Amino acid sequence: MKAITGIAGLGFALALGGVAAAAESGPLVTADWVADNLKNPKVKVFEVSVDPGVYERGHVPGATNIRWHTELVDPVKRDIASAENLQKLLSAAGVDKDTTIVLYGDNNNWFAAWGAWVLEAYGLGDRVKLLDGGRKVWEAKGLPLDTATPEAAKGSIEIGELNTKVRARLGDVLKVAEGDQSVTLLDIRSPDEFSGKIFAPEGSKETAVRAGHVPNAKNVPWSKAVSADGTIKPKEELKKLYAEAGVDGSKPVIVYCRIGERSSHTWFVLAKVLGYDVRNYDGSWTEYGNAVGVPVANLTGTVWQGK
Repeated sequence: MKAITGIAGLGFALALGGVAAAAESGPLVTADWVADNLKNPKVKVFEVSVDPGVYERGHVPGATNIRWHTELVDPVKRDIASAENLQKLLSAAGVDKDTTIVLYGDNNNWFAAWGAWVLEAYGLGDRVKLLDGGRKVWEAKGLPLDTATPEAAKGSIEIGELNTKVRARLGDVLKVAEGDQSVTLLDIRSPDEFSGKIFAPEGSKETAVRAGHVPNAKNVPWSKAVSADGTIKPKEELKKLYAEAGVDGSKPVIVYCRIGERSSHTWFVLAKVLGYDVRNYDGSWTEYGNAVGVPVANLTGTVWQGK
């Protein structure tokens, strides 16, 4: 990033506040915007990648690492991080009450979106942005990477109570499976997972003993919302994509996947980009497909063989 010098640089510096203000009105920020705001004290960048080792090999300069598997979830029981632990994490990174939080990661921002959903659940959603395209776009543009661990003065952020309105539970999903048509259930896994041909993507350790999907669920794979460069598609394309599956914002939606990370991406697209009423079922198929006595739609008839 070039240094700010001369009259042109002064004009850029004066405009910087306007750029930041514009970014705050929407849920996405570009890689160029992040590059221009690396020194902005009101902006804190966090990497949330699937593979924790990615961060150590090089990250957006000044970005703080969030280990999703220990810092965004309860390390013992299956649940999201507590308000206390989340506040410690953000405060240690220097997040204040007026800080804009930018999240990004690998795999098209799967766990960055999970982080955005967790922060939404604790009332911080309006201040959270995704770097559109995540690491993929940042690296493709040849923007700088750093290996230094940032240091920051303790922030003044305060985490509120958990908002259950953005989270669906097993009972909510069962109502749809049993015929409740007031909510649309959206399975965002691959067609092979949805049909029951496979239990989980290759290499996934978390799985279920039943294949298939929740009865009455519609299937729109998360990847259909993403362009080839990893960025989220334009609004009009997104509206058309989901409307074709019967998701048009006219009634509430529950999204799910396997463990909740891919569905967080679709949650972000539907809730933050399109403004629909959406809850994420983070229990997803590993909870539902392992539950006893629940109805399952298995189009291919695949049976668990114990391996």
